[in-house]
Amino acid sequence: MAEKRSLQEKYQSRKIHPVPKVPYRFMSWVAKLLYYKKFDVHFNIHVDLKPYRDTSYIVLGNHVSRIDYVYLGLPFYPDTLNYVMGYNEIFKSHLNLVLRAMKIIQKKNFVPDLYAMRQMKRVLNEGGRICILPEGMSSISGHNQPSQSGTGELLKHYGLPVFCVKTAGGYLANTKYNLEERPGHVEVDVDLLFSPEDLKNMTEEQIQEKLDLALWHDDYDWNKEHHYAFKSKGIAENMHQLLYWCPKCHTPLQMESTKDTLRCKCCGSGVRVDEYYDLHPLTEDSVVPDTPSIWFDMERAWVKKQVADPDYKLEEHVMLGILPPDHLLKENRSSEIAGEGILTLTREGLSFKGTKSGKDFEFFLPSKSVPTFGMCNDVSRFYTFVNGEFLEFYPDRESTELWDQAVEEIHHLNNGKWKDFPPDHPANKRLSKEFLDSL
Repeated sequence: MAEKRSLQEKYQSRKIHPVPKVPYRFMSWVAKLLYYKKFDVHFNIHVDLKPYRDTSYIVLGNHVSRIDYVYLGLPFYPDTLNYVMGYNEIFKSHLNLVLRAMKIIQKKNFVPDLYAMRQMKRVLNEGGRICILPEGMSSISGHNQPSQSGTGELLKHYGLPVFCVKTAGGYLANTKYNLEERPGHVEVDVDLLFSPEDLKNMTEEQIQEKLDLALWHDDYDWNKEHHYAFKSKGIAENMHQLLYWCPKCHTPLQMESTKDTLRCKCCGSGVRVDEYYDLHPLTEDSVVPDTPSIWFDMERAWVKKQVADPDYKLEEHVMLGILPPDHLLKENRSSEIAGEGILTLTREGLSFKGTKSGKDFEFFLPSKSVPTFGMCNDVSRFYTFVNGEFLEFYPDRESTELWDQAVEEIHHLNNGKWKDFPPDHPANKRLSKEFLDSL
């Protein structure tokens, strides 16, 4: 008798074809019913889409939230889109049936995935269309990360029209640090980014650079200008998991948050966050960054200086999560605990020593093969792939974002394949020289 295949083996053997029109259009109607009025969604379409109907093309978007897929498809209706999504999402019981019916293409984020590439090729060759969010993960900070390496190569290879969907307000309605939905206002702009002729005449590097400029957006900066209120029961709740570093005393992992405040336990500096996400000082001597995303960039600059030390080490006890081989995950879980051990990050790479499924288990990944970590739901845990297997880490401390920034900056420092934005990109002009000199 043949050995029973695991869920992972079953899903990696699926052949994906263009999504059928009837279920796709039904789900588009459901998404519109559930979200568009709630989040006050407005579309601004700057290109005539009619000439592209029923042809193959690629849709790209900035990845602002967990529910970006409800914004991306409607502008192209009645055309259908096959969405490229994180590999692990299909293992969640409440999403599994819908994702399979929508013929999503599951991709292992931040590692090469030949399976996903083959499925994208099949869909496009059969006259379908694909939607990719090239950052690979929903925004952590409220602004973009660079597109994943190889995006320019992929677009040039296919040579199809490429549309850009830029969403504003989506992060503020569904932040990374809190799973609460926060009604406010969302704007969605659609335009043609590349024609086939553009792709033919541009290098892969030029394509990627133009893409990163086109997708660049900061929701906090945007709302400073537009001033939309976002309804929340606890607008700052869990924000300390993201903004873990004190801008006054520079101490990490000592921030604490309540319903609407964020405060350092060491020096007392803190802020109150209002319904517009504006920051207000808790005390006269509190240090208050302009926006939460600027705060995030400040702590990243601090991390960048820390990892420049050749002896840098980040080490912590973690619980180890895996995807079960024979059943789906319930209650919005992203993995099941199967072991524990010590996770260590140095300038050389990432290592683990402990147990998995009742046996001794360890690995080492060189820094160039770990560009970043994924985060399935929020900022409480993080994952990577080891020999193709999804492994999720639950740190003892609320240190996920520290791990994420440190692994990224070490990857950049060691000239990894995934590059930071170039020096003249707007992302690298946000912090003052005085602040950088003070670190």
